[in-house]
Amino acid sequence: MTAEPSASELVDDFNAALASLTGPDGPFGWTVREVNGVSVRVYDNAIPDMRAVWTMSASHGDKDYLVYGDERYSYAEAHARVRALAHHLRTEHGAGPGTRVAVSMRNYPEWVLSHWAIISVGAAAVGMNSWWTRPEMEFALNDSEPVALIIDGERLERLGSARGEFPLIVAGHDGDLPPSALSWDVVADPSTAPDALPEAEIDPDDDALIFYTSGTTGSPKGAQLTHRAVVHNLMNMILLTACGDAARARRTARSGPEEPTPEAPPLVALLPVPLFHVTGCNCVLHPVTIAGGCLVMMYRWDAAEALRLIEREAVTVFTGVPSMSRELLQHPDWARTDTSSLRSMGGGGAAIPTDLVRRIDDGLSEGRPGVGYGLTETAGIATAISNEFYVANPSSVGPLVPCMEARVVDDHGTTLDPGQRGELLLRGPNVMKGYLNRPDATAEAITDGWFRTGDIAEIDADGWIYIKDRIKDVVIRGGENIHCSEVENTIYELDEVAEVAVFGMPDERLGEEVAAAVVLVGGTQLDEAGLIAHLEGRLARFKHPRRVWFLDEPLPRNANGKFLKRELRERFAPNL
Repeated sequence: MTAEPSASELVDDFNAALASLTGPDGPFGWTVREVNGVSVRVYDNAIPDMRAVWTMSASHGDKDYLVYGDERYSYAEAHARVRALAHHLRTEHGAGPGTRVAVSMRNYPEWVLSHWAIISVGAAAVGMNSWWTRPEMEFALNDSEPVALIIDGERLERLGSARGEFPLIVAGHDGDLPPSALSWDVVADPSTAPDALPEAEIDPDDDALIFYTSGTTGSPKGAQLTHRAVVHNLMNMILLTACGDAARARRTARSGPEEPTPEAPPLVALLPVPLFHVTGCNCVLHPVTIAGGCLVMMYRWDAAEALRLIEREAVTVFTGVPSMSRELLQHPDWARTDTSSLRSMGGGGAAIPTDLVRRIDDGLSEGRPGVGYGLTETAGIATAISNEFYVANPSSVGPLVPCMEARVVDDHGTTLDPGQRGELLLRGPNVMKGYLNRPDATAEAITDGWFRTGDIAEIDADGWIYIKDRIKDVVIRGGENIHCSEVENTIYELDEVAEVAVFGMPDERLGEEVAAAVVLVGGTQLDEAGLIAHLEGRLARFKHPRRVWFLDEPLPRNANGKFLKRELRERFAPNL
């Protein structure tokens, strides 16, 4: 019997495979080029743009592409609808390079088809958070100034009177439409689709996507992700899969002949996370599409429904936030559900606890765990690791993708040696162009092409990355980034509030939950119900504090007057 390889042997095999695939003669060879005034590593064989990715998928023909409830769309059917919508957007709204089209809806098939139609004509798709309140929706629309808004019925009602300000395409709405609106079924009618997409000249550095991140001062920031950035994220994901396969082949060659590897089952991915985030869009939708896989969509997260879909559709890949994997494994239906089709379970959006890595590995009969680390601003993954490589080193988020550079710096910006802890900086073609209409925020986040992640990390001698802590005042709740200052600013609108500190508290299911410590103005009264009632309609509910403490004494501060949130967290943790 061949001995199991050690963690160091696995890393050596992986790094050797990576070096071979990215060498001068490898399929993922790269060259340093200037992009937007910055020298970055660009793949020599990069796909030119995301329109090309979509047109390549037409070869998958009658294979299942999208599944939503009882609805099923083949690639051929999806292409017909995309062509019809693309021509409508071009001729009726002037959509093309330099313009934007917003999409505001749940995870419906129409979201996917709108996405491909928009970027295929060269416009940028603005992914709006479907949980936003009306003020948040209005801000993003006024900020991005789309030539059209594609929206579902629920968000149409939420937008209220502001909906008359934008040309609308409405999906899934049975009532009367506003005068400025057209029905999705009319503009995306496959029977009217021309034989080809409208022509479009797309520069790799044109915006493809605008995804909004929570704002540090109360307003979201639209990260401008170019075609080059999104293409490189897709190629990074393809490369890392190929790298794992090549590393296993190296081990097989050393140990002698083995039984032939069985053919991999068709790719079927369950989508439990929103498409308006880079995880759902860039890291699930895009790889599934280029591979000719099937995307099984969920209206909302429900572990029992997810298990039913895994069995019914023979799902092979599950990508979500860690709490979702834990809920699946702990669900009473897990043991009586056929999950043997699963080959991968994991995702990103938050660190996966090491115990969960082992639980996934033990719980899957044919699959292994996987993780990716990245940000909206990096168009997806900056690192990723899966299978036996991850099981052997569960505290790491894996090696850096080869088209990116990373360094860890101290408070003065000095680069630290391997193994030392500091802020992680990233540079590469998949770093965003900037924040839409926010040059000051862009300059603060990016210097000479280096993006400040706000995460404390270590890089070991092999180039593998370990995320240790966070600098930014952010709560990551179930994969959603919540900037504490945005919540604090809204709470401060209450006249009764003298001081407030919002911070994250550990939560087994979601990773973190939002909490708040509040000091009231003398002689006033306010309870938790009143505070939450004030937030209703102003902030999406996932940003609302789940625990509120009212204090009789001032909040603790440091010498600079900054609230000591770590002290508050430690003080209240025993009370949870």
